[in-house]
Amino acid sequence: MTSARFEIDRLLRDLAVSAAGVGVFDWDLRTGRLAWDDRLLEIFGYEADEFEGTIEAFDRRVHPDDLPHVRRSLDEAIASCGDYESDYRIVLPDGRVRWITARGRTLCEAGDPPDGAPVAVRVLGAAYDTTARREGDARVVEVLEAMPAAFFSLDTDWRFTYANVEAERLLDRPRQALLGRVLWDLFPAALGSPFETNYRYAMRERRPVAFDAYYPAPLDAWYEVRAWPAAAGLSVYFLETTARRAAQEQAAQASRRAGLLAEVNRRLGETLDAEEAVARFARLIVPALADWCLLTLVDARQSAGSDRRTGAQEPRDWRRGLRDVGWAHVDPDQVPTLAQYASTRLGALDDDAPLARARTTGRPVILPRAAARAFLDSLAPGPAREAMARLAPESAAVIPVSGRSDILALITVGTGRNRRALSEEDVETLVDAAARAGFALDNARLYNEQRDLAEELQRSLLTEPPEPDHVEIVARYEPAAEAAQIGGDWYDAFLQPDGDTVLVIGDVVGHDYTAAAAMGQLRGLLRGIAVHSGDGPAAILRGLDQAMRTLLIETTATAVVARIEQTDDELRRGITHLRWANAGHPPIMVINPNGSVVALPGVEADVLLGVDPESERRETTITLDRGATILLFTDGLVERRDQDLTSGLDRLERTLGELAHLPLDELCDQLLARLLPATREDDVALVAVRLHRQDRLRPPEAGPNVVPDTVPDSPPVQPDAG
Repeated sequence: MTSARFEIDRLLRDLAVSAAGVGVFDWDLRTGRLAWDDRLLEIFGYEADEFEGTIEAFDRRVHPDDLPHVRRSLDEAIASCGDYESDYRIVLPDGRVRWITARGRTLCEAGDPPDGAPVAVRVLGAAYDTTARREGDARVVEVLEAMPAAFFSLDTDWRFTYANVEAERLLDRPRQALLGRVLWDLFPAALGSPFETNYRYAMRERRPVAFDAYYPAPLDAWYEVRAWPAAAGLSVYFLETTARRAAQEQAAQASRRAGLLAEVNRRLGETLDAEEAVARFARLIVPALADWCLLTLVDARQSAGSDRRTGAQEPRDWRRGLRDVGWAHVDPDQVPTLAQYASTRLGALDDDAPLARARTTGRPVILPRAAARAFLDSLAPGPAREAMARLAPESAAVIPVSGRSDILALITVGTGRNRRALSEEDVETLVDAAARAGFALDNARLYNEQRDLAEELQRSLLTEPPEPDHVEIVARYEPAAEAAQIGGDWYDAFLQPDGDTVLVIGDVVGHDYTAAAAMGQLRGLLRGIAVHSGDGPAAILRGLDQAMRTLLIETTATAVVARIEQTDDELRRGITHLRWANAGHPPIMVINPNGSVVALPGVEADVLLGVDPESERRETTITLDRGATILLFTDGLVERRDQDLTSGLDRLERTLGELAHLPLDELCDQLLARLLPATREDDVALVAVRLHRQDRLRPPEAGPNVVPDTVPDSPPVQPDAG
């Protein structure tokens, strides 16, 4: 049974060896006889009858370059009675070369006395053909050496076992300085970095990793790394991405720059107020380009002067016309410091200060380093110098903002210790942003000049109302937000020869200088007709319609003419009546003494002026208690794109009810504040009248009772019935 079992085990071993393609050898060191099995004979290219069974026959097949180390390995194994390992090439009779891997063991016997040292008697072993694997490895190595990416492998002790040519270049070390050395010893900066964290994770968890990381000097580069575990350790593939990251960052900076400049265009284009524009600009620059920003407006009208006698230009003080109006700081705690600097610096700066140089030369002044020292050296001792010491900029710049003909503003920016210094790209962006700000400020300046001129013209056509006894009259005029939107709206209040007070509100169709001129004509004509004729409201409107036709005034307008009238009986009873005619205008609003609000008939009344001079004009009369308030207004108060006339009138009625208790001046101011949008599309004119009680002394708010001397004296004050 035992013999049969032994034979089965031997047969299984033989089958396994055969299946693996392994040949075995037995070298008897005492006789010199070398025995090979059939597989080994086949590997070495011998026929059974050709092989001599000697070590010399083996030597003849070994590649001449490999024979010395093969014999040395055998000699060392025999001398030490140890194991034999060797990888070598053999050359077949037809010239082909094969790679062989051999493993064996030396068998020894006890030696002869007296020392009894062991004596090697046999070497048993096996060998197999590794040519295919070697050729595959060679092809892999050839690929690794040729590829443009870096590759290295580490064993489980973190020693380099392979590095290709690109790895040598990127790691800045020759291959012989890498192989066999521990990674952490060669690259100590990797300890504690993403490199160590990810490599150890991959090795420990047997999972691949991918990451980007920066390695400091001497490599000073960014890398894209892929690492995966293998049986022998860790394989690492990596690319240097420094240039790519720089290009990406440059592209990102260009994108951010374009976005910032577009935002400057958009945000500054939304306002025509210069101070609001610079405040918005400061908030855009910080923190995008700097830690803090200070904006200085230049009033060109004050920045230069001339001799009144000769007209010659006086020497220009660079401070003249400068006004710090906007600032922003990335640190909210530093905003008060920046505000202190802004409020005190202009008087403390000398003539060589960066701000002075930028103002006088019209060119940017750049301080790429030691900016705080440059600022401090130009400041006299005091609050401004103390504030600058706290701001402590590392780099700074002062950029002029030019308009069509002169410098409109100056931008001062600074960066602190926790931010990189201003780069050339930052300065270029600031200059571009300043150019866009200059365009916006120039538009704001031109708009303000045009608006002021238009408003001055408009107001010159609207006189102050009279101050009849116990009647308080308040007028308001608000121009449209757009500079060109002036013209058609007007108000008026005057006395007729019989002492009655006439109120007028009107709106010429159109919003331009032509409408303003037509408004001036109609207003003058209406005043003349009313004062000369002493007629009532309907007759005044008819007379104006006919005068427009005769004088070829080709325009249309809406208007309301109202007259405050009172008989002796009404005076004794403490009431007044209001007579009015309406030519297509919004209705008169009345606030009764009890606070209720009534809209008198309006837009459904007669046709507009300038449409049909022959049309009949109708009058309406209503009795009012003393203490009532009358309001006439133009449609800009209640009508705009997002609100129709009906909704606007409803809102006006509610608001008047809420404000009814206020003094008349305050009521008018609050009414405009509540109802007018920030950006007005139309002019607004209104005239409000409060009928104070006549059984008391004239109230101070009604004014000093200034009336023309051609008008009859006011009736005497009645005794207080209460």
